[in-house]
Amino acid sequence: MTGYGLASTDHENVKFSVEIKSLNSKFLELSLKLPKAYNEKELFLRNLCSKDIERGKVNVSINVERTDEQLKGAQINTELLTKYYNQLAAINETLGANSTNLLQAALALPEVISYSEEDGKESDWTILHDTFLKALANFNQFRMMEGNVLKADLELRIKNILSFFEKVEELAPLRIPQVKARLNQFLEESQVKINIDQNRLEQELIYYIDKLDITEERIRLKSHCDYFIETLNGSDTNGKKLGFISQEIGREINTMGAKANDAQIQQLVVGMKEELEKIKEQLLNVL
Repeated sequence: MTGYGLASTDHENVKFSVEIKSLNSKFLELSLKLPKAYNEKELFLRNLCSKDIERGKVNVSINVERTDEQLKGAQINTELLTKYYNQLAAINETLGANSTNLLQAALALPEVISYSEEDGKESDWTILHDTFLKALANFNQFRMMEGNVLKADLELRIKNILSFFEKVEELAPLRIPQVKARLNQFLEESQVKINIDQNRLEQELIYYIDKLDITEERIRLKSHCDYFIETLNGSDTNGKKLGFISQEIGREINTMGAKANDAQIQQLVVGMKEELEKIKEQLLNVL
């Protein structure tokens, strides 16, 4: 959701410039700064932004620079300035404070100096509107380029998870025979095998091995990763949807690690988790 767009137009000694910047945010937070002459256009410009910019902390700055001949001078409210000055002088006399900068202090008070600004001409608004659309197009192009970089990175992370997954697929069939062998070895070494009901032992073994089975988790994990790539390649804005899929991927990885009972598989699970955390960080930048 980070982005930047800038456009400017020079027309009859007037320079129109529009700058749009955005940072990550779950919602659209739009800050719009424009000349007073175009205040009535604020709602229109906000609607334009909300249609093209779905999320992000967005700052839009619109500036109109005119030549000195076109500018109207600053106006000083003499009556208000005199009133402020007399009040400050009285306070200074009461407090015995330094009165050297009273005039400067009075000039800085609210509404003493006002700047009249030329009303926005319709022809100027047309140019400003076109400039705004150019900046918005540049902004969206920037975000498109950022999106392509993010897409490549997300695809790489999913491929890395699937690479770890392939190694899990190789190790998974070896787990059950190893578990059975370890249990039989333990019973033989503990010399209690002759006192055990063999039928009950087989039932317990089946129950225990079933608890260690990760077949369903492997199937679902592969399915979620494929769905993630499919959604990533879709034409819609799917940032939230990708976030939900990544949660499902994490759930299967965590369950697989808890049930693995195998040091090598658990190491692969740690690798998957690292890649998934990087995916979640990047998804904060996806619409």
